[in-house]
Amino acid sequence: MSTKDEVREFLISRRAHVTPEQAGLPDYGGERRVPGLRREEVAMLAGVSLDYYTRLERGNIRGASESVLNAIARALQLNDVEREHLFDLARTALAASAARSRKPTKRSVRASVQRVLHNLAVPAVVYNAQQDLIASNLMGRALFSPHFEAEKPNMARFVFLDPRAKDYYVDWPLARRMTAAMLRLEAGRDPLNSDLTGLIGELSTRSPQFRKDWAGQDVHEHRTGQKVYRHPEVGEIEITFDVFEMPGETGLSIATYSVDEGSESADKFALLASWAATREFDTKQPGSGSKSTTATL
Repeated sequence: MSTKDEVREFLISRRAHVTPEQAGLPDYGGERRVPGLRREEVAMLAGVSLDYYTRLERGNIRGASESVLNAIARALQLNDVEREHLFDLARTALAASAARSRKPTKRSVRASVQRVLHNLAVPAVVYNAQQDLIASNLMGRALFSPHFEAEKPNMARFVFLDPRAKDYYVDWPLARRMTAAMLRLEAGRDPLNSDLTGLIGELSTRSPQFRKDWAGQDVHEHRTGQKVYRHPEVGEIEITFDVFEMPGETGLSIATYSVDEGSESADKFALLASWAATREFDTKQPGSGSKSTTATL
């Protein structure tokens, strides 16, 4: 999909989510041809002409000033992540005609980072923009053991293409929507990431559910929150996740997973640790070709 198409569909979808009442506008009744605000209402709220907003919504966002983009974001009541995505799309349109070089996608971590992972007391994984699982500690590999069975483990592929995902993720529809929204955010940030665009194309071809969730035009940034996993060995675990960017490793993030002390999930973590200690896991980064060894805690 071209940048123009991305801009058009994103703005139309966000406009459909805002009612006149939410925008503080009078509703004179009558049936509306489209849900949400009309173009002229967005233009009025943003303080731009209808012709100019119409050009923007048709995808002609190249050259739009920061003040105009902020005004559009306010009119459409975008949250911080959606606003960032709009600005990313504008930057992409501006640079579309200029050739840019980019470093290959990172598929490994420094040895020092791997040592840090092994010394964390909680499950931890490292992933990139397209959600390839780059590295993990023992507990991280145990927690996501079904994902790591793939030759090149990838969270998004598991969510949309592996039939076990419906059982593993207790709220699978939410996991799907959030995964699609995270991929869309990353695609806006780095449209020249061929690995990411290739993954999106693969999922669009192979998964009707992905096509449906992708069409929602939602964007999401994964930083912290709660999830419930149904692990095949220990059952349901309610976890809190926190995501941190890795200094000096552009495009890589570390996700850690913890549970409340004394909770039922803490007992499940203890069972998971015992199970992991008896398994043969490759404790180095996925795809490294290193030998699997029996890991101990």
